[in-house]
Amino acid sequence: MSFFKDVLNLKEGENDREKTLESIKTNISFKGANLWTLACAIIIASVGLNVNSTAVIIGAMLISPLMGPIVGAGFALGVFDFTLLKKSLRNLLNATLVSLIVSTLYFLISPFKDVQSELLSRTSPNIYDIFIAFFGGLVGVIAVTRTEKGNPIPGVAIATALMPPLCTAGYGLATLQWSYFFGAAYLYCINCVFIGIATFIIVKYLKYPPKKQVDEKQQRQVKIMIWVLTTVMLLPSSYLAYSLYMEQQFRKNSNIFIENEFADKGYTVVFKKINFKTEPKTIELAMLNKRFEKNEIADLDKKINENRYLKGADLIIRQDTTDRLSALKGDILRQVKGDENELNQKDVKIIQLEKELEKNHFDNKKLLKEARAIFPAINSLSVSNHEMATGKDSLFTITAVIYQSNKKLPDADSKRFKNWLNERLSVKNVQVFNEKD
Repeated sequence: MSFFKDVLNLKEGENDREKTLESIKTNISFKGANLWTLACAIIIASVGLNVNSTAVIIGAMLISPLMGPIVGAGFALGVFDFTLLKKSLRNLLNATLVSLIVSTLYFLISPFKDVQSELLSRTSPNIYDIFIAFFGGLVGVIAVTRTEKGNPIPGVAIATALMPPLCTAGYGLATLQWSYFFGAAYLYCINCVFIGIATFIIVKYLKYPPKKQVDEKQQRQVKIMIWVLTTVMLLPSSYLAYSLYMEQQFRKNSNIFIENEFADKGYTVVFKKINFKTEPKTIELAMLNKRFEKNEIADLDKKINENRYLKGADLIIRQDTTDRLSALKGDILRQVKGDENELNQKDVKIIQLEKELEKNHFDNKKLLKEARAIFPAINSLSVSNHEMATGKDSLFTITAVIYQSNKKLPDADSKRFKNWLNERLSVKNVQVFNEKD
């Protein structure tokens, strides 16, 4: 036991308690620099949610001063300093209102109002958010009471995430989407309450002396208030967590059912829609080349009801519009065929171009070596095909040879050179030009 007490001891490295309380009282105030920092952090977080940038949102959480009054309220409850409690709650309310106003104004002005994934993730809190807030709050208040603050403070600011829910609530107000507003506001309340409760527990564990003696009735009232707040936060979030679990299981088992009963049997599923939030839940499907009879659908319905997570769900197989399915099948096949034809046409074009290149390409280096063996006076040559247009709008091709020589070839050699080129290049109309002509 002594070993565990030593390992779990929080008194080692603890800061002077008067200094800790003084630091907490300083951080609960929202005026001057703190207020400006809060407003800027709110705008940064709103931009991050607007453009779906996780890095920007994390930056806003790091510079946010919202933890101050929440920790102050937890400390105040722990030492029964009701004056500090009132001041902390008043400053927290002011900071919350300022944050909502700034974020609402931003989203009213912003031309981009599409719901991004970062924003959407703050609208459906559950019991896991309670765990994050509580244990993040524990780490935060432990760090506050240490002489060496270390790295936990920035991590707590990111984990507990007070800024994004407030900005999401502002988005809900700006766009009049009340489900977003209430969901985000509930997440913000969860964070505030459980950070405060974690602070209260650590203050009690460290046995901070109360500011004034309070009777058992007041202590009992404080405990009842904490239990009521805990229950109010736990019950809805537990239900939301259960709903999230059931939705995940429904989708997972629906996909397994589709895989086992359709895909593994060779049926091509061209349309799939899984609806968990409808009443009843539905699984909508359409096949490419299979039409199910009534008895087959009845067997599938029976298998669905045998699965505890799919029980009561309606299986809807879209096959009453045979013409539409046939048209869809035809469209898909035409698309595939069209893609193949397009590829074939491209292959043919490439082959034609390669032939053109081969026809117009001559190995001038090799030809020069051969020519110099017969006509040593030649220094260089170039061979190429040219299309010639006539006045009758017709085209014909000639093979032109341009050469350089130390001295002009005699007429007999010029004739022999031309005959040799016709034979060597397998043409009949080679035209020979001396560069000096």
